[in-house]
Amino acid sequence: MVDLCCPLRGVCDRACERCYHWFPCLADPARRSSLLLKVALVALHLVYVGVVFLFDGDLIEKAQEEPWYIALYLLLFVATLIQYFVTACSSPGYVLDVMRAVHEANAMFMNRFKQRQTASSKNGGFVVSSDSNQSGRNLLGSNPTSWSKVVMDLFPPGTSIRTYTCAYCNVEQPPRAKHCHDCDRCVLQFDHHCVWLGTCIGQGNHCRFWWYICEETALCIWTGILYITYLTADISRAWWKDAVMIVLLIFLSISLIFLFLLLLFHSYLVLTNQTTYELVRRRRIPYLRGIPERVYPFSKGACRNMYHFCCARSSIYDLERMPTAQELEEKSKPFTCLDAFTCRCCC
Repeated sequence: MVDLCCPLRGVCDRACERCYHWFPCLADPARRSSLLLKVALVALHLVYVGVVFLFDGDLIEKAQEEPWYIALYLLLFVATLIQYFVTACSSPGYVLDVMRAVHEANAMFMNRFKQRQTASSKNGGFVVSSDSNQSGRNLLGSNPTSWSKVVMDLFPPGTSIRTYTCAYCNVEQPPRAKHCHDCDRCVLQFDHHCVWLGTCIGQGNHCRFWWYICEETALCIWTGILYITYLTADISRAWWKDAVMIVLLIFLSISLIFLFLLLLFHSYLVLTNQTTYELVRRRRIPYLRGIPERVYPFSKGACRNMYHFCCARSSIYDLERMPTAQELEEKSKPFTCLDAFTCRCCC
């Protein structure tokens, strides 16, 4: 008998090679699966929104009478998808980027130092001044500093662990950084690797991720209201339409419960200035060993944590230092009635 599988397999292989030639990113299985998940997520959104507009004739009439209602819903729908792609395409903040900025700032400082020496010798002692790079000022101040020195200064003097070299990237990690095996990079303030987004959640995009969850939760609630309104309406319709709407509503309810719990969990992390990795693996993280579990070492108070998370952080070069023993002792003190008046938990 003639094996029909071999010709079909050959045709599929040639088609895949041609596809990989035009789209090289699809040759990587990880990036291919991430792209497929993105397409599936967008298609799922279109299905849920399209079904309710296709089945519910009253919704179309309501859109004609009150166009602002449907306009706001569609605006939320578009904003959620835009926020999804913005978060997926944003950088979580990599240690290599900060280390590269340190090296560039060192090279810039040395070049300008030589220019000042040359200008001083030519102008009889007159020194030409110039502004340094902003990221270089944040990390180095006015003197060239090695990356090892930058990392060591983030730990209190006298601590047993002041440097940790990643076994995969071979770079010294600052506090709260971790190597992601999916991205194969060390991420600043590593939270987790999100499969649906295809990227890590870290210092650079945690705020965008929180806003995406918030918008997705609001969109699910609004869509669920539209589905329930359609099912409870006293109108004659085909039974299969009700069956389709009920099945979709069940999956939507499950997704809504998951999203709502995820939103509450990450809101708690924001208020306490923690990450998912630090909360789950606290006892295994070297720089958190010995710190009581009810003490949040990086917390500056709920209000300051929210401000720093949403507004104050303007770049990935804002590295957080480890608190000293005195600061940890102050944080570990139990709350009193006086602390409620002084807003110790907020400030």
